[in-house]
Amino acid sequence: MRVAVLKEDNCQPKKCNDECQVFCPPVRNGQECIVMDEQTGKPHISESLCIGCGICINKCPHDALIIENLPSELETDMIHRYSMNGFRLFRLPTPSKESVVGILGPNGMGKSTAISALSGRIVPNLGDWLNQEADWDDVVDSLPKGELRDFFIAVQKGKVRVAVKPQNVDKLPKRISGTVADLLGKVDERGLLEETTRSLGIDHLMQRTVQQLSGGELQRMAIAATILRDVDVYFFDEPSSYLDIHERMRIVRIIQDLAQTKRVIVIEHDLAVLDVLADLIHIVYGKKGAFGIFTPARSTRQAINSYLDGFLPEENVRIRDKPIKFLRHRDRSVEIGTPVVSWGGLEKTLGEFHLTSGEGAVHRSEVVGVVGSNGTGKSTMIKILAGEHEYDAGWVTADATISYKPQHIDVDIDGSVQLWLDSELGPRWRSGEFNVNVIKALGIDQLLPKRVKKLSGG
Repeated sequence: MRVAVLKEDNCQPKKCNDECQVFCPPVRNGQECIVMDEQTGKPHISESLCIGCGICINKCPHDALIIENLPSELETDMIHRYSMNGFRLFRLPTPSKESVVGILGPNGMGKSTAISALSGRIVPNLGDWLNQEADWDDVVDSLPKGELRDFFIAVQKGKVRVAVKPQNVDKLPKRISGTVADLLGKVDERGLLEETTRSLGIDHLMQRTVQQLSGGELQRMAIAATILRDVDVYFFDEPSSYLDIHERMRIVRIIQDLAQTKRVIVIEHDLAVLDVLADLIHIVYGKKGAFGIFTPARSTRQAINSYLDGFLPEENVRIRDKPIKFLRHRDRSVEIGTPVVSWGGLEKTLGEFHLTSGEGAVHRSEVVGVVGSNGTGKSTMIKILAGEHEYDAGWVTADATISYKPQHIDVDIDGSVQLWLDSELGPRWRSGEFNVNVIKALGIDQLLPKRVKKLSGG
């Protein structure tokens, strides 16, 4: 089975000479393997005529094409396909009763599409992207007898209600307004408002507005809003981000208690949290933006070990070029140089919150970690050192220039990643050591044509 995907954001027909079509061997032999759209000028690739030579991939000046060979047995497992050469999803995770089901895999593999299908927000088209009126009967008939088929029968009959905890909680202050009490009161369908806020440790935040909450507080409020809904299935998308280790263990217990009577699916990247939290795990792998494949559920330990190894023995599939290995800590005290920034006696008051600090310094060749509970002033302290906040008392050396990566990413640029980098850094990011060790190492070179506002959290 061959999959041909066009990365729409990358394809720029006005800036190329149709190299993908000109150099395609089947086209040169008279076959319509690649046809250029008359309106957009972008290519339509016939997967049945494609010979998988890869010439079009190498000739495309904008890296806009992905062509992959997949096992033929996946042909009957396609759940949804967005367009002729668009993203497609194979298989789905199964919401199991009285279990926490984890989903483990990179971003851009179709986890959001899977949630939309399981919640009934989209009707899977089973690969027939031209079918604008997909039918639930076809979906049910395509599945073997089992828990997932029974679940979709219930979805078809409207007997399944779903609550989703969103991934990007830092965007909530822009979307909703009012106090925490107002928000949670509106969604409290189970009558557990006091118990839930107390168990999550946010009962003292009820009179604060959403805009006054820190990242960890926003996360706990979003979890509370999800749990208070009276539904059949709960989806938690990255519930541990922004939380300290104490809060992470707290939400593990809360979600596990919820799973005793409800179906729960958790999407999580923190392997330590997933190891403690999940009873079963589906691994999702594929090609970012091209296709995603869900594996059958595995035991938690087996799934995590297979994911770290990058090899799925049951499917005989390698999902990564090399295994993930954890680095051992090494003592760098002998390498530490002169102080870069120093401070002492700092004081800052923000409303009812008051921050004080002793003396400290960061030296060259040194990485300093800051550990503490949410809402205790870690971000405030860093903002003072970076010059984002003025301090009320104390001192900070001013000889160092400091680059600050904030907790919440707030970007108003309505343009491409490339435009954003040019406006922030000028041309120096395009070449040299920074380009190799930062831009390419982080995979940002693959994101350059994408619009900033359409980027996922990762």
